[in-house]
Amino acid sequence: MINVTKSYLPAFEDYTAYLREIWERNWLTNNGPLVVALEQQLKTYLGVKHLFFVANGTIALQVGIKALELKGEIITTPFSYVATTSSIVWEGSTPVFVDIDKDTLCLDPELIEAAITPQTVAILATHVYGNPCDTKAIAQIAAKHNLKVIYDAAHAFGVKVNGESILTSGDLSTLSFHATKLFHTVEGGCIVTNDDALAFKIAYMINFGHNGTEAFFGLGINGKNSEFHAAMGLCVLPQVGDLINKRAELSNLYDGLLHNVDVRRPVIGSHVLYNYAYYPVIFSSTERLLTVLAALNAQGIFPRRYFFPALNALNYVTYSETLVATSVAARVLCLPLFHDLEEESVHLIAGILKSSL
Repeated sequence: MINVTKSYLPAFEDYTAYLREIWERNWLTNNGPLVVALEQQLKTYLGVKHLFFVANGTIALQVGIKALELKGEIITTPFSYVATTSSIVWEGSTPVFVDIDKDTLCLDPELIEAAITPQTVAILATHVYGNPCDTKAIAQIAAKHNLKVIYDAAHAFGVKVNGESILTSGDLSTLSFHATKLFHTVEGGCIVTNDDALAFKIAYMINFGHNGTEAFFGLGINGKNSEFHAAMGLCVLPQVGDLINKRAELSNLYDGLLHNVDVRRPVIGSHVLYNYAYYPVIFSSTERLLTVLAALNAQGIFPRRYFFPALNALNYVTYSETLVATSVAARVLCLPLFHDLEEESVHLIAGILKSSL
């Protein structure tokens, strides 16, 4: 069986060495030394000023929205994982969907201003499949209309634009470290910001609001993560370069095998240092996608329809028409891509895809 992804697991001995430390210290959570070490290493690797390791990527989004005190309409993308939208609704704001660019699949900045109303408080955009949004255009719009900007960078670990980390854009960015991600901590995520005051606020908000043991700065929740999850991150992080290189090789192999096939790929700019988070292909019709999906499943191969359906179709939001996102969501399929996927499996998958069209 070949799934759409497979979690990378480090050498067992490397992980258990950290477990031995945890047992010796008997310090399991609450900002332990492994959490501190992981945060420091991630800040260096990702080139960011403030980074907070939290329980998961959804908590990261929710805390980010709360820390920025957003109440009102938040312009966002209908083409992302459901957590992007559900976090907005969960925190009491209203998602306003703007369509995506047909090439990058990210929020189309040319359509944002038409959606701005007196109730608009922020823009929450996703770097889809790790492909960066047009952050410069979004920043200009946000400055003009005094809006906050959050980037859902769940897929964008290590991505750079013109040599600079994509995570330096906006008021804050969030990442997911779920087991399916390029870099993972089994469960986890982080919040990134360059704003000192915002960082101070996030720091106490993810720890119940504590100011010492008997006082509180303000409202908070338990957003922390544990030493056990940090240990996994410390094992995985040194391998990320090799993991990206392997995924790049496999992606390039897919590209060659599917060169003359009736599918298209998202456009990734030459100025982008990409992380090969996913390998999505967009079919000319839903019918063709479903035919290929059935043929692959019959051979024990299980790609995923990331992201289907479009989020504007959720039953807890107000529907608004987004023609490009709805069309792409119905026709996109992420093919298997992970660190130890065999080249012969890529040939098999590409062969089934081609023979099914």
